[in-house]
This record gives sequence, C-alpha cells and structure tokens, in this order.
Amino acid sequence: MRRIQSPISKNIETAVNELLESRAESRIYAYLLKKNEARSDDIIRGTKLHPSTVRELLSKMYDDKIIYREKIKTETIGKNPYLYRAISPVILLQRRVKIIESRLNTIVNLTGKTNGNKRVQITINHQAVES
Repeated sequence: MRRIQSPISKNIETAVNELLESRAESRIYAYLLKKNEARSDDIIRGTKLHPSTVRELLSKMYDDKIIYREKIKTETIGKNPYLYRAISPVILLQRRVKIIESRLNTIVNLTGKTNGNKRVQITINHQAVES
C-alpha cells in the first residue's frame, strides 16, 4: 500500500527543493524539519531513499552546515549512531540569499561595464519579519 504524502509536507519539500541541490536533500531536510531529530535509519525509512544515498547526503549536508549531528551513546557493539537535526529554515534562506547576491554581483561586474568608475553591488534585503 502506497502512503500518500500530505499537501503540507509536499509543499515544504517543493519549497526546500528550490534552496537545496537535489530532491533527495530536500526530502531529508523536510523529514528532519517534521520530526525535529532522527537517526539515519529513521530517515531512510521515512524518506524511502536508498540507504547509501541517505548516508552520503547526510555527510554532505553536515559538511555544508545544513544539518547538525551529535553522537548517541549506546551500549551496543559498533559505532555510535548520530542524531540529526535540520538548521532553521530562516538560516537556510539567509545563506541562500548570500549565494544569490554573490552570483548576481559576479554577473553584473563580469562585463567590466560598471556604473561610472564604481563597481555595482547588488544587495537583497533579507530581514526576517515575524507576523
């Protein structure tokens, strides 16, 4: 039996997909937002992604500072698993804005045609406003 994803979860995943590099990363990030924290085995089951894909992307997302992780102490033999959490969506958006600003400024200044003798600097207003 196929589980139907709620419209809210699908909307979150779609929106996050615009910010992250892959649909698989978006699924992992959205899952962590929904669950607050999870182990890799939970993420594998919850996202229905291949285990090696999840483990590879968790490592990449941690390196890219999109998620946090902390070791869980267990009494079992073997490696202690990590507990993963997503960074705040506001922080993710702010980082993305900085990347977009940088790319726009690179494009605008590539031609060497500037505003007089001044280099053009594009800044996106990205203040978070609570309602």
